[in-house]
Amino acid sequence: MTLGEAPSPGSDHTSAEPSADGVVGPPEAPEERYVNRELSWLSFNRRVLAESENSDYPLLERLRFLSISGSNLDEFTTVRIAGLEGQVHRNIETPGIDGRSPRQQLDAIREQVLELEDRQQESLDVLRGLLAEEGIVIALVDELSKDQQKWLEDYFETDILPLITPQAIDPSHPFPFVASGGMGVLFRLKRGKRKGELVEMVLIPSGAPRFVRVPGEQAIYVAIEQLVTKFADQMFPGFKILGDGIFRVLRDSDIEVEDEAEDLVRYFRTAIQRRRRGRAVLLELDDECDDAAEALLREQFDVDAAMIVKTGGMLGLHDLDTICNEPRPDLKFTPFSPRYPERVLAHDGDVFTAIREKDIVIHHPYESFEVVVDFLHQAAVDPAVVSIKQTLYRAGDQSPVIAALVEAAQNGKAVTAVVELKARFDEERNIRWANELERAGVQVIYGFTEWKTHAKVSLVVRREEDGYRTYCHFGTGNYHPVNAKIYTDLSYFTADAALGRDAAKMFNFITGYIEPDDLECIAISPIGMREKLYELIDKEIANAKAGKPSGIWVKMNSITNQPIIDKLYEASQAGVEIRMVVRGICSLRAGIPGLSENISVKSIIGRFLEHARMWAFANGKALPSRQAKVYITSADAMSRNLDRRVEVMVPVTNKTVHDQMLKQVMLANILDTERSWRLDPDGQYRRMGIGEEGFNCHQYFMSNPSLSGRGSALDSHDVPHLTLPGREA
Repeated sequence: MTLGEAPSPGSDHTSAEPSADGVVGPPEAPEERYVNRELSWLSFNRRVLAESENSDYPLLERLRFLSISGSNLDEFTTVRIAGLEGQVHRNIETPGIDGRSPRQQLDAIREQVLELEDRQQESLDVLRGLLAEEGIVIALVDELSKDQQKWLEDYFETDILPLITPQAIDPSHPFPFVASGGMGVLFRLKRGKRKGELVEMVLIPSGAPRFVRVPGEQAIYVAIEQLVTKFADQMFPGFKILGDGIFRVLRDSDIEVEDEAEDLVRYFRTAIQRRRRGRAVLLELDDECDDAAEALLREQFDVDAAMIVKTGGMLGLHDLDTICNEPRPDLKFTPFSPRYPERVLAHDGDVFTAIREKDIVIHHPYESFEVVVDFLHQAAVDPAVVSIKQTLYRAGDQSPVIAALVEAAQNGKAVTAVVELKARFDEERNIRWANELERAGVQVIYGFTEWKTHAKVSLVVRREEDGYRTYCHFGTGNYHPVNAKIYTDLSYFTADAALGRDAAKMFNFITGYIEPDDLECIAISPIGMREKLYELIDKEIANAKAGKPSGIWVKMNSITNQPIIDKLYEASQAGVEIRMVVRGICSLRAGIPGLSENISVKSIIGRFLEHARMWAFANGKALPSRQAKVYITSADAMSRNLDRRVEVMVPVTNKTVHDQMLKQVMLANILDTERSWRLDPDGQYRRMGIGEEGFNCHQYFMSNPSLSGRGSALDSHDVPHLTLPGREA
């Protein structure tokens, strides 16, 4: 079993060429300066898959990582591959950042997707063996005892058969529609002595469990498609089954918004229906699929031959997450309960009093999302609160945030909710939330037609003794209670008057198209954030050229925007040391002589999904220092975030919060070795060493209270002081 990452096809070691006078200059060719976005994403998913192979993890957690890698690959196929195929079909030749045409990108992607799927099946084979030793069996029907098979046969008859509708395929019965993600079995049948054959399709019901658990002390799971093929005689009495084939299809799932859409809600209701019937982009087949069934499936789905995958393993690996719910705590991570900040508890749970006393940042999931919920719930019931404004990108199925906004409106508050209908795969849910909010009296705004509102901001106006005071929450993550338990994010609470004024202008921009031209503190995309980042990077370049200390630390999910990458290259060439923690896609090449030798990039993959975004600029003194300029942001360094989304970047000036973000959150990420992968100059990621001196940032945050949230009650807690080797913090 390997924990490393296989080299990506087409990615070579990149080095600068010396000029005639022997001076090494930066590489100029696009493929030498940048990494293709899609190939970098596949590299990220290989790192996720590698966690399923990580023997340091409990077995069910390893199975969960395998499930996540499967789910990730499904979304990549239905959005990114589908998008490139659409460009090819429309003869669009616009190259990617590395100079590859859409067709060249597809060729490279398909090769890596097939390798990735093979590796997923290998991981599943290993995990099945290890789990079986622990009493959790992912079994084939024929592997079970006669009594167990009899129970499954009875279960199929009583619980599955009533849900199934076999559909003949002939001139009178055209090939049925199969939704994206749908799975089915195609049967080739013959009845008695009659001439000819009959083809029947059985779609696996979406409401049926993917895995059936057999009663008994052992946890035995059998995939539902195994039952459909094993007990097919119950569906087709009197027929001889000549062959069968299990299949699964993925369709183009992206939704393009038309600029002339007059009613976004109506548009998305119809667009969601269209998405379910999108063009097929991937057909997965059981490698024992009947030849005639395979030929029919290939013809009907009209999928590019390169995107037809045959496997001897399991289709639809994302469904393995249901097995991860097996009650076996010995095979899972030790339970972790988020802390509720002592500073808020010290004020009897009064969030407003705690914020008014001093800014506070909540570090999720180590600190509870309940603070965010309590902030809004307290605003909903507080007679002194007159107004609430809230952005909503993703809120989940059972949303306490929505409940708080509804309660606030029912209590007579002026409540405005900016609901983003274009949040991919959450469009339907967000339409439902918008309807519920409107029924409660909330003013619902859908924002811009051409831009997504991705900023995470709450604004509460409260009438107090000395006048009106504005309380703000700026976040890096969505207002989603489930994600907040597994995503690492930052929630910044402040009563700073200038930030409150800027936040109000941001809402006016979204609701009334009133473009702010006099913001005091924050930067907003797409109207000024890019320019602010250039200004801050240019300051570091000037300091480096003047011989002053310089440096940039940045933590984000993805960086793909070429102008930002080029600006960081320029800073590196000027001597600015740049440390980057980029979880996912990274189109920047690190450590290339003459181009980026002063840039280091790492990716942290572990128990929690890294999602927080922040920038730090040295500002004339070596990082980390109090003089540094620190920003929290909702935006990644991607073209969509900087040019096609409403995002915010907020400066952090409060000393305690500044220290927490820079000397605790950011520094711990930089120091981590146990969950980190280093991006090398050849474009490959390699695990950093663990060893006796290894440092695990997730474990550090689980074990220590945050600086701004611990309060006087935890002053005695000995929080380890983090420092960079050879540098005082």
